[in-house]
Amino acid sequence: MPMLLPVSRRTLLIGSAAGAALLACPAILRAAEMRFEDDPFTLGVSSGCPRPDSVVLWTRLAPKAEEAGGSLFAAPPPALEGPVEVAWELAHDEGFQRLAAKGTALATDDWGHSVHVEVMGLEPGRWYFYRFTAGGQQSPVGRTRTAPALGAATDRLRLAFASCQQYEHGYFTAFRHMAAQDFDLVVHLGDYIYEMSWGRKYVRQHGTGIPTQLWEFRDRYALYKSDPDLMAAHAAAPWLAIWDDHEVANNYADDHSPKTAQPEQFLAIRAAAYQAWYEHMPVPPSMAPKGPSLRIYDRYRFGNLLDMTLLDDRQYRSPHPCGINKSGGANCEERFDPSRSLLGREQEAWLDGALKDAQGSWTLIAQQTLVSELDREPGPGKAYALDGWDGYVASRDRLLSAIETHRPANPLVIGGDVHAFWVSDLKKDFQNPSSPTLATEVVCTSVSSQGPSAKTMQAGREDNPHIRYGRGDKRGYASLELTPKQALFGLEAVDSVERPDGTVSRLASFAVEPGKAGAEPA
Repeated sequence: MPMLLPVSRRTLLIGSAAGAALLACPAILRAAEMRFEDDPFTLGVSSGCPRPDSVVLWTRLAPKAEEAGGSLFAAPPPALEGPVEVAWELAHDEGFQRLAAKGTALATDDWGHSVHVEVMGLEPGRWYFYRFTAGGQQSPVGRTRTAPALGAATDRLRLAFASCQQYEHGYFTAFRHMAAQDFDLVVHLGDYIYEMSWGRKYVRQHGTGIPTQLWEFRDRYALYKSDPDLMAAHAAAPWLAIWDDHEVANNYADDHSPKTAQPEQFLAIRAAAYQAWYEHMPVPPSMAPKGPSLRIYDRYRFGNLLDMTLLDDRQYRSPHPCGINKSGGANCEERFDPSRSLLGREQEAWLDGALKDAQGSWTLIAQQTLVSELDREPGPGKAYALDGWDGYVASRDRLLSAIETHRPANPLVIGGDVHAFWVSDLKKDFQNPSSPTLATEVVCTSVSSQGPSAKTMQAGREDNPHIRYGRGDKRGYASLELTPKQALFGLEAVDSVERPDGTVSRLASFAVEPGKAGAEPA
């Protein structure tokens, strides 16, 4: 079968000449005649990548998704084969009485029967409702929002950011709470799935081994996305998503993986993982991967209030310094090597240009992990995690130098990965407490993944004067409410992820005022 990319509203519309020509194709006629006995929308719906005039709508047809992944040794027979015609509708109202746009897309085997519709020509700063229909079955209704017009006066933007949701470590209570909070946007900072089992206690099970093939990654995503709390958060607001390492392999760096000796073999695994990520994220068809390559770094603007960049610190990075990818590299001189980069030089140059051109009242850099230096050894000793920015010191210095040089308005940095809440000052020189603060950083804890040791948290709070707050015993997410006068961060904590009825409360709040360095308790 020739490869059929997911199609957008611009390329396949009901009543269009192109649509009429396509419907003459026997394969598409068969797709239009298909009827489902079981619900094909078991993975829910999602939207993302909001621009002032467009948004991406997503679903994946997965009838009998609960039967996937039954074998560790061979691919199970597919629950669905051949192309399927999927109708979509976007409306101003939840009852779909006032349609804004509608059309059809073709879900094919090549892309796991995922659907990515980039709806164009929309009004800026508006809420919309959407749904899909296929084979006589209708999806749940999702809600989405376009970004405000470029430069338009914008009074407020409320977003949530999250990362690290190890399915086996607990329930996704954070997403249930998030779905009820009326956020304008959700930003996911990576480790959406975990390819491996690890940790001290399992609340539920993956049920299969480490994925290395496309069908295995598809099954892992299907397991995670079948969680009702995660589905609710996807349906409640548009998402922006980037990956970290566990979407592919723990602590990988470009074509190097600690568990796969041959780069060629690992790139084949990475290609499968990147395709599965694409198939399950609300991103446009233009982002479809080309083998082991998929660009996720990008830029978004929200009126005159916010200029946001999304980064990728995995695909292009230099190998880990000193052959180490864990804590303890205090004596590793290679981590200071200026030729090494966490982002890759091309992405670094792109980010420099984005910061130079930032125009919002606030500038937000969304990336995967903790940027601040973190000495993890209590007392006079030193220990650093070399898988993060502490392993790529010169690359971090170039990032901070770009902020200092271009002076984008009120820079904020958000991250995840480390399974703890951290609030810190990004210093020009972390060894000098009186060094200028160039930006404020807030890192969210994990949705469910188990946290760091008490020793690490103690060292972080006591031996790093630029860190204002650190807590690693709570799971949850972080919120950010932006207005022209304040950036208010909320650290939202789950009381327990070990039972499905956990609750969420605000652990702490930190505010940043325009023109002032550092976050203060609020």
